[in-house]
Amino acid sequence: MEDLDLNLRELKEHLKNISYLSQALGLIEWDMRVGIPKKAIESRIKVSGYLSSELFKLVTSSKIEGWLHYFDDKFEQLSFNDKKMIKKLKKDYDKFIKIPSHRNKEYIMLCSTAEAFWETAKYKNDFEGFKPYLEKILDFTKEFAGYRGFKKDIYNFCLDDYEEGLTTEKLDKVFNELRDGIVELLNKIKISKVEIDDSFFKQYFNKNDQHEFGKFVLDKIGYDFEAGRLDTTVHPFTCSFGNKDVRITTNYDENDFRSAFFSNIHEGGHGIYDQNSDDKLENTGLSGGTSMSVHESQSRYYENILGRSKEFWMYFYPKLQKTFPQFKNITIDKFYKGINKVESSLIRVEADELTYSIHIIIRYELERALLNNEITVEELPEKWNEKYKKYLGIEPKIYSQGVLQDVHWSAGLIGYFPSYALGNLYGAQFLYKMKKDIPNYSDEIKNGNFKIISHWLKENIHKYGCLYTPSELIIKVTGEELNPKYFLEYLNNKYSKIYELKNK
Repeated sequence: MEDLDLNLRELKEHLKNISYLSQALGLIEWDMRVGIPKKAIESRIKVSGYLSSELFKLVTSSKIEGWLHYFDDKFEQLSFNDKKMIKKLKKDYDKFIKIPSHRNKEYIMLCSTAEAFWETAKYKNDFEGFKPYLEKILDFTKEFAGYRGFKKDIYNFCLDDYEEGLTTEKLDKVFNELRDGIVELLNKIKISKVEIDDSFFKQYFNKNDQHEFGKFVLDKIGYDFEAGRLDTTVHPFTCSFGNKDVRITTNYDENDFRSAFFSNIHEGGHGIYDQNSDDKLENTGLSGGTSMSVHESQSRYYENILGRSKEFWMYFYPKLQKTFPQFKNITIDKFYKGINKVESSLIRVEADELTYSIHIIIRYELERALLNNEITVEELPEKWNEKYKKYLGIEPKIYSQGVLQDVHWSAGLIGYFPSYALGNLYGAQFLYKMKKDIPNYSDEIKNGNFKIISHWLKENIHKYGCLYTPSELIIKVTGEELNPKYFLEYLNNKYSKIYELKNK
């Protein structure tokens, strides 16, 4: 037993070093996206490349191989948490050991360079300049998939990085049901006689006032500013360096209040999840969210299910009107309908709750086609426009409103996008169970008692970090596998009332 305890201590010390180096790399990434001087980018990329190669050595160390062999024979003697730690370590080790270290370093540096260039490319509407970076990132993705034995459908390689066990076969089934349900509801809304005015949002809203109001709401719903901060970037994101240092960002539009506000609480949802991860999981490889889809379930819950609900604004609307006189003569009913107006749009992050998932399905179909050599990067803008025309009836006139609008591809996050739509599904299914456990759920929100919501989420989801896979967690919390019906029922109930639809 002494030998077992000694090996566990040594392994955990090694994992702690991996975590420390990961946090250092993450801090560099955060700085490069938030405040780095332009002239420092080139040298910082070299620092990032060096640290990433050192991290790669730790992750693929022969010591880990030895520990994995050792604990394989003693697996049943381990605690529940230690078993999960070993299983995740093995998955990560098997993933990276097959990739040549110099190729991994080159890839990390490419993504850092590409992401920095993307900001300029988006601003200048320069797809031609960005195209070579995207082509190289896709080539690396295919190469890495080959190392790990993915040949038939390379996209499964990408999915597994963000949602363990998910395949295109499973995803197609879920997305087909989701798309058909959304389109059916969308068609009903199109013939509704209800017209929603949201023009009052399109006024001047001082950036500093938006920032202060956003911080006020984030604090109320449970984001801990002693363990986090809020900054400004081109594309909003969340970066976590453990549960005591979680940083979120937003982008302010002084001509539309909605843009930054809903971005704030979306990223705040991510941040709250990371902050509520159990202290015992820190530096073990098990802290933070179990998958990007479950992570998105929390951000999409805070942004839409909670943040666009009537009850939420019954509590916050008086404060909003006091902060922004622009809303002084706007009733809460008009405001509520305005933030839930359904209208096809080009920009994913500003899409309404109903059509948002269509944006994701479009990106999923394009990513999969790119990786399986069904389309080329050269053809991508044209294919992008075709799908927007087909699914949403609109098409962008410039790249910045189309193929260049998202940061994900420049950062190498191929396969991430499905997480957003899956997050909607997880969030609605969690909501169904939450309402069963909190019968007066609506009244608690009206009265501003967000602690009861935070407590339920922490105890049922957040504190477990990566102890459970997404499929294990959804069954543990709700008693069944992921089911699109809850999200579709939620959408139909909500929008049938807003648009006065007659349900058969």
